[in-house]
Amino acid sequence: MEFRNFKIVAILLSLFLVLSACNSDKANVANKDKEAKDESLDNLTESGLPIVKEQITLNMFVKRRPAAAEDWNDVLIFNKYEELSNIDVVWEMTPQDGLEEKRNLLLSSGGKLPDALHSAELPNIDILKFGEQGTFIPLNDLIEKHAPNLMKIFEQNPEIKKGLTFPDGNIYSFPTIGSEDFTSYRIGARPWFKKEWLEALKMDVPSTVDEFYDFLVAVKENDLLGDGSGREVPFGANSMNHLVNWLKGSYGLGNRGTAHPYIDMDPKGDELRFIPTSPEYKAMLEYINKLYSENLIEQNIFTIDHSNYLANGSEGLYGSTIYWSTQSAFGVGEDDYDSGIALKGPFGDQLYSNVYPTLAGINGFVITKDNKYPAATVRWVDHFYSDEGSKLYYLGVEGETYETTDDGGYKFLDEIINNPDGLTMSQAISKYLTYPNGGAPGIIKKEFFQGTENLPALLTAAEKNKPFMIEESWPGFTFTSEESKKMAALTADIEKYVEEMRDKFISGNVSFSEWDKYVKTIEDMRLSEYMEIQKAAYDRFINS
Repeated sequence: MEFRNFKIVAILLSLFLVLSACNSDKANVANKDKEAKDESLDNLTESGLPIVKEQITLNMFVKRRPAAAEDWNDVLIFNKYEELSNIDVVWEMTPQDGLEEKRNLLLSSGGKLPDALHSAELPNIDILKFGEQGTFIPLNDLIEKHAPNLMKIFEQNPEIKKGLTFPDGNIYSFPTIGSEDFTSYRIGARPWFKKEWLEALKMDVPSTVDEFYDFLVAVKENDLLGDGSGREVPFGANSMNHLVNWLKGSYGLGNRGTAHPYIDMDPKGDELRFIPTSPEYKAMLEYINKLYSENLIEQNIFTIDHSNYLANGSEGLYGSTIYWSTQSAFGVGEDDYDSGIALKGPFGDQLYSNVYPTLAGINGFVITKDNKYPAATVRWVDHFYSDEGSKLYYLGVEGETYETTDDGGYKFLDEIINNPDGLTMSQAISKYLTYPNGGAPGIIKKEFFQGTENLPALLTAAEKNKPFMIEESWPGFTFTSEESKKMAALTADIEKYVEEMRDKFISGNVSFSEWDKYVKTIEDMRLSEYMEIQKAAYDRFINS
């Protein structure tokens, strides 16, 4: 009887293996058939531009933020690129508001898909899901054969390829990359101190958390506006996140960068650490709570409207703030605010940990199964990883949007900088370029990017903080399908609770006597499983 059962199991196992092999063979055949049916192969030029001999048309779904051009079907950059590439792109504009619903409906409806999705803010879990389903095509071979610019970047920085590759071994999307040497872009929002008030108080820019506290107290206690109104705000920002992200490094936290706000590497044990339950995190929250409880932080910082923040800054009410550029935000002079540095904390840490990885995002561009010209499409998007492509995307066309300066640099024309119709620089740019939309495939290079990060004050701020920058900034990890499903539930519980409790501890709505209860609650939310999955993803990243 036992022998008979064994034979049945063996037969079933054999059948399963045969079926699996057949399915695998079918998948391989399907991929080969798709490659063989690529209608652009015979039409491709050998290299460079134009991409195809006879013009083809691609339909692309694209997210549109309010700051971006309304209709990309008639915008300078893509009109010019159509001439250069011989590929006409028909853009399906999708407003940011309602993007997720429209994108999900498009991908799940079963109808004909656009050829590609451009800067559509796809979550990693959806890239994998629709990649494994075959809705998005795997790009490994296509990149190797038809994306020489991205391949060059892979060779120079293998971690970009590692961060882009899913556990099933496939690459399904093209990334957004921040050039490694573009420090001003990679450090994000940075601290600023009102220079006039520093001088009036005979104080230097703070370099320790104690000096920062002393400066805030001095601003509060002195009539620096000179009108007796008491409207001086020692520290204000449009989000508590900015202050937390800056101060993390003063407590040795966030030492692997912005892509991992909840985990980093524990310097004591060389293993992953869950930041929000660590003693250092508690100490940081206690410090910020002290600032808040003494009215040294703008009291409505948790709910302040962005326009209210800008208005306060324009009135000169802030002694200190954290933002990308006070000059562009408040309309003040370049020298009105002095840039700050990472502060030395109570345990001897002085890190600038708010650093973006070079792999800024992996959801820049995907190609769908209904695309008849995958090779040409890959060539089209690969151009934006070259110097010429980056220059086109971020500067536009020489003589129409920018000019070359005497020192070999570039600057926008007066039509953009001092628009005759009274448009702001952002509004003027959107008539010609689409980079204000964010999240595009390609590489952001310092020499071509003309955003606020290249303003002299911001470049100086970046140089000041270079000595304190963390040595390693991980890209976001990728998970298997099973891990992704588990993480979706775990993060919804754990990370939401962490954020809620962070603000309650800071505001004083919850006492620090509740700390142990807070930690226990997180542990009961299956923190150990959360960390096991993060560890598995980390191990794959390190060992791939």
